[in-house]
Amino acid sequence: MTQPDIQIRRVRPQDAVAITTLVAEPEVFGNLLQMPYPSEASWSQRLTQAPADQSLHLVAERQDQIVGLAGLHGNGAHVRRQHAMGLAMWVAPKAQGQGVGSALMKALIDYADQWGHVLRIELTVFADNSRAIALYERFGFEQEGRHRAYALRQGVYSDVLAMARLRPNPPRWS
Repeated sequence: MTQPDIQIRRVRPQDAVAITTLVAEPEVFGNLLQMPYPSEASWSQRLTQAPADQSLHLVAERQDQIVGLAGLHGNGAHVRRQHAMGLAMWVAPKAQGQGVGSALMKALIDYADQWGHVLRIELTVFADNSRAIALYERFGFEQEGRHRAYALRQGVYSDVLAMARLRPNPPRWS
């Protein structure tokens, strides 16, 4: 359930410090393909580079604090894959289960379905991240496969699930 005190907005370059702090939390980077000890300079560079596609990066704020980050990432110059985007998301541990992920997903899906010409949204999620899997399934994502020993996490090779959402009512010419 979305809380009314959650504000969704585009990411800004000055968010680098807050994002670096957020992604440095072991509960966050442990469930992503991020490394510990993130660099503020690296995040600053990411946030100031203009993407060459229709990528969208959003933050969720509560009481002027960033509590979540999500984005849709294009496939670059691959013409035959321009209908698909990858999704990445994380929520601060203190804000999980409070509607932050749902608010971010609603905004991303609205962008994809109404403005971005996106037919397919893809993601990978660690197979044991049941909270994230449940969120994705609530928004129409389906499991498409399992990548065994996909990523090293805390010294163990871990599986991820490949999930995707196909736009339920793609636009048609009337």
